[in-house]
Amino acid sequence: MTSAEHRLWRRRRSRSVGRKAAGYAALTALALFALGPFLWTVSTSLKNIDEIFVFPPQLLPSTLKWSNYTRLWHEFPMARWIFNSAYIVVLAVLGKLFLASTAAYAFARLRWPGRDYVFYAYLTALMIPWEVTLIPGFVLMRQFGWIDSHLALIVPSLGDVFGTFLLRQFFLSLPRELEEAARIDGAGYLAVFCRIILPLSKSALAVVAVLGFMSVWNAFLWPLIMIDSTNKFTLPVGLQLLNSQHGTDWSVLMAGDVIALIPVLIVYLAAQKHFVQGITMTARTG
Repeated sequence: MTSAEHRLWRRRRSRSVGRKAAGYAALTALALFALGPFLWTVSTSLKNIDEIFVFPPQLLPSTLKWSNYTRLWHEFPMARWIFNSAYIVVLAVLGKLFLASTAAYAFARLRWPGRDYVFYAYLTALMIPWEVTLIPGFVLMRQFGWIDSHLALIVPSLGDVFGTFLLRQFFLSLPRELEEAARIDGAGYLAVFCRIILPLSKSALAVVAVLGFMSVWNAFLWPLIMIDSTNKFTLPVGLQLLNSQHGTDWSVLMAGDVIALIPVLIVYLAAQKHFVQGITMTARTG
């Protein structure tokens, strides 16, 4: 390599390093910007009420006031609300996975008359705003006698049109040779589904589970309409009791928000690898 070629190589390398450094700096700035509301919530949950509305804003509290968290447990049935949300979410997510996976298998792998037309009709539910279904849903739950019952929160959440669509697209990407080999060995539809399709679809199932968890855990309006008893509240509905007509203790409210965010972060971090992989593979097949 001549000296001129070496200088040209060094200039190109320095430009490449500079572009990468600028890209990493921009991504870091965007990440800090996205983390801003979360960090502010955590900071506010540890402040005295007098420090929240000072100007200029004070990011860090002068003293960490952990009593904001203990007040939640002493003045409100936080343990009961967390338990209600937890078991509703578990049952709803398991139901979503079962119904969405079986429906997606029928739409993707089984051949039956009008399959594609039924699937397209099924997808039209995505175009209906969920606010439109509030009144009909309330009337239906009242006819079933499920008002002020957790059944009204679990059963309607089992249907997951987007989850069915996502799993169907993923199932279509799986090679049919595996299914045909299992059929030659005498496996039926159920055996193929349980032993081949589901083990190969862990990433897509993780996406449906995480999205379902977040939607059910953070649900507010529907539980607020359905549930009347304080001891049956879910956590988001229970936290609205912190807003009183005489004012809001923002420090305690932010402490409740932090507690509500912790399970979401744990679930996402635990399934992060499968979540990203499932989104990527499903997007490729779509």
